Amino acid sequence: MDIPVHPGDALAQPTRARLFALLGELGRPAATEELAKLLGLHPNGVRIHLERLLAAGLIERRRERIARGRPRDTWVISADAQPGGDPPTGYTALARWLVRSLATAGASSQDLEAVGRRIGCDFMADSGRAGGGEQALFDALASLGFQPEREPVGGDCLIYRLRNCPYREAVRERQQLVCALHRGMTVGMLERVSEGGELASFEAKDPDSGGCIICVRGVVVRQRSPAASPR
Repeated sequence: MDIPVHPGDALAQPTRARLFALLGELGRPAATEELAKLLGLHPNGVRIHLERLLAAGLIERRRERIARGRPRDTWVISADAQPGGDPPTGYTALARWLVRSLATAGASSQDLEAVGRRIGCDFMADSGRAGGGEQALFDALASLGFQPEREPVGGDCLIYRLRNCPYREAVRERQQLVCALHRGMTVGMLERVSEGGELASFEAKDPDSGGCIICVRGVVVRQRSPAASPR
């Protein structure tokens, strides 16, 4: 389950967001002590955050009988949970499962790159950015969550350093396939923003630290506005 964060929401507090995510990963009731141990926190502090999640309707409290002593509290994701105030989504998990399915079906990097190219073309056309030049490409990368940063232009080449990987969960599963899809998307977006744009290089990095590098050249670079900011 994805965890949207809105100001004032119960999940806006980092520890509560981690607890909710952990319960989602476990997929079963878990005791306060277990959750505290997994997060490296004191049970008393964890219990306070769990009570806040309970009050927000995000989790349920259950009582588990044990061999000796009083029943203990266990916690589980509520069937009516609406993180962020909306019905839950699971794009992150879905992405991982799709990548696994593609790998099992024998899809190659070339297959994924070809699919990505079509996705990139369609994305630019559907968003109205087609023909928008270099700024449209930069804005598209930003809207997809890559947090792009322009590097100094060298000759006819412009470098984007992507400071975030929004697909990192799926990349951990099958980096070669996911990065091939992203490379294809970049090629497709370039084709749509300007004729004569070319992907000179695509250097994938560790998805958790970001820093992937895209180098484009050709007409699309010369279309860059002199007033454009580095980011």
